[in-house]
Amino acid sequence: MRILRIRPKRRRSVLAALVVASVVASAAYAFTAANTVPASTAGSGSGAISGYTVSAIAYTLNAATPTNLDAVTFTIAPTAASVVKIQLAAAGSWYTCANAAGSITCNTTAPQATVAAATNLTVVATQ
Repeated sequence: MRILRIRPKRRRSVLAALVVASVVASAAYAFTAANTVPASTAGSGSGAISGYTVSAIAYTLNAATPTNLDAVTFTIAPTAASVVKIQLAAAGSWYTCANAAGSITCNTTAPQATVAAATNLTVVATQ
């Protein structure tokens, strides 16, 4: 009967490989075990969206260069809109407006709006 013997040098290399594999596996586990995820919330709901009515639109021309528009004014109902913005052309600049009890004033000088470029008035408002 023949007894198989593992040579001492080979035994050390097999043992060393097992030790390295154990260390790598432990290190990988340590990195993945360190993750924390905070609590979060998610939800869904619905509500009616009603529009605004815009009327009495007026355009203020620049006194020195009447081809420039300096302002757009109009009234809005309901009057409680807290954010109002306008756009005078598709893909054009958005202008921020001020609301004084439903009387809206939009300064259109930065960037300067022109009569020729003003092709469509878009009003966006929210409470």
